[in-house]
Amino acid sequence: MTRFKLTIEYDGTPYVGWQAQNNGLSVQASLEEAVRKFCGEKVRIFAAGRTDAGVHALGQIAHVDIEAPHDADTVRDGLNFHLKPSPIAVLSAEEVTEDFHARFSALKRHYLYRIIARRAPVTLLRNRVWNVYQSLDVASMHEAAQCLVGKHDFTTFRASLCQAKSPVKTIDKISVAPVGDEIHMTVSARSFLHNQVRSFAGSLKMVGTGKWSAAELKSALEGKDRSHCGPVAPAHGLYLVSVDY
Repeated sequence: MTRFKLTIEYDGTPYVGWQAQNNGLSVQASLEEAVRKFCGEKVRIFAAGRTDAGVHALGQIAHVDIEAPHDADTVRDGLNFHLKPSPIAVLSAEEVTEDFHARFSALKRHYLYRIIARRAPVTLLRNRVWNVYQSLDVASMHEAAQCLVGKHDFTTFRASLCQAKSPVKTIDKISVAPVGDEIHMTVSARSFLHNQVRSFAGSLKMVGTGKWSAAELKSALEGKDRSHCGPVAPAHGLYLVSVDY
């Protein structure tokens, strides 16, 4: 048996999320079915992050154990053949040791949230960015976001159904910057709470429109109360960019 580390890109639009569920098609189930078609084995694939419905990935990491002898390039190409026409691609496959675990071996995860601030609706980037129909003060958003860096109780920015044992997390870096016609919020941490990044984006949008000050964002954080969070940003602007090991 060989364990393979997979780097995966996907459009999350048609899926109920990464995790296999009874209420619709998932990325995990699609990949597991591709493995079954490729080598006839029923497997379980484990991911670094269980992205929600509509969330995309540029560099999701997963691992799978395959009994039949195959080299890494054959696994990559075989899975991609059987994934067609799903909007999922295995960018690379590599052999790893049995102690590698896509989730538990991860040291840091990097997320991107994309915003376009304009009155006209987006067309080509529909389901790819959050279209905010007013201008945003990006500099104020970035400045305010720095209060979120470090170790905090993030109860305010935690989904009510979050299954994490503790609301305490450490944010290593957060940045809000213009990139062409878009505004990109990038966040890095070892792990995140459910809906944490989207909660950040929604609350920072309040700062960008002038409805909140940096002090009010900090007060919301310190309040440790979910009702103090701004509106949660939509899933389709969020991307799992990469994972460090």
